[in-house]
Amino acid sequence: MDDFSIGLFVVLLLILAAEFTNGWTDAPNAIATVVATRVLSPVTAVVMAAIFNLLGVLSGTAVAETIGTGIVDSSIIDMTTIASSMIAIIIWSTLTARLGLPTSETHALVAGLGGAGIAKAGFSVLVWGGWKKVLLGLLFSTFFGFIGGLILMSAIYHIFKKCSPGKMRKSFHYLQMVSAAFMAFSHGSNDGQKFMGVFTLALLMGHQLTHFVIPLWVILLCAFVMAIGTLTGGWRILKTMGFNITRLETPQGFSAEMAAASTIEIASFLGIPLSTTHTINTAIMGVGATKRLSAVRWGVTSHIATAWFLTFPACGLIGYGVACLLQLF
Repeated sequence: MDDFSIGLFVVLLLILAAEFTNGWTDAPNAIATVVATRVLSPVTAVVMAAIFNLLGVLSGTAVAETIGTGIVDSSIIDMTTIASSMIAIIIWSTLTARLGLPTSETHALVAGLGGAGIAKAGFSVLVWGGWKKVLLGLLFSTFFGFIGGLILMSAIYHIFKKCSPGKMRKSFHYLQMVSAAFMAFSHGSNDGQKFMGVFTLALLMGHQLTHFVIPLWVILLCAFVMAIGTLTGGWRILKTMGFNITRLETPQGFSAEMAAASTIEIASFLGIPLSTTHTINTAIMGVGATKRLSAVRWGVTSHIATAWFLTFPACGLIGYGVACLLQLF
C-alpha cells in the first residue's frame, strides 16, 4: 500500500470515528424526552434510536451533497484538510460530552472544515452558497423548534382541556413512542447524512470515484457506524436534556419530538444541514414555556447556549491549528 493509499485509509477511519461520536453524542436528541417521561427504558430507547437513525440515513442524500460540495471548494483542499476537521470534531465532541453539554455536530463539522480549509488556502476556499444554508439551518433549529413546540403544546392543552392530567399522560404514552421513533429517523436523515458527504468527498479526492455520487455501501457503512455510536448512548447529555431543562410528561415529550422532527425533515428535504441538537432543545424550551416562563430552567439553557456559541469558533480554531500542524510534516 503506497503512502497516498495509507493516507486515504487513515482519513476514512477518522471520518468513521467522527460519525461514531455523532451517534454517541446525539443519541439523546432522539431519546431524552421518551426516557424522561418513562415511556421507554434507557436501553430500549437507545436500541430504538439506533434502528431509526439507520433508516433515516437511508432516506436521502440532499444534506450529504451540501456538506460534500457546498462548504469548502473540493478542488482546493486535500486529505489533510479533511483529517484536521475530523480531529476537531472528535476533540470537541468528547470534551462537551464529558461535561454533559449537548452541542451541534453540524456546526462542529462545518466549522472544522472551514477552519482547516482556511489554513490550506485562505478564505477563498469557503463556498458561500453552502454557508448560507448553514445559516438558514440556524434559523430553522432555533426559531422553528421553539415556536413549533410552543404552538403544538398549546394546541394539545386546548384540545384536551377537559381531560384529567392522568388521562392525558396515558393517552400520550403510546403516541410518544411514535414521536420518539420519528425524531430518531429525522436525526438520521439530516445528521447522519453529513459524514456520508465527507466520506464521499474523501473517496473523490483519493481518486476512488470519478464524480461526486454517494455509493450505497458508503450509506450503509456510515449508517451502521452511527447506529453503533448511538448504542453507546450519551447519558450525561441525556440527563441535561431530559431532566434539567424543564419537567416533562408524555404530552410535553410528544410535542417536543414532533415539532423538532417535523422541522428537521423539512430541512432535510431542502438539503439544509441544521443542528438536531438545537432543534430538540429549543422545542423542549418551547414546550416548557407553555406552562409559564419560569418552568424552563434558564440557568441550564444558558450553559447549553454558551456551548452552542463556542462550537463554531472552537472547532474552527482546532481545525485550523491541526491543519497548520499537519502541513509541517
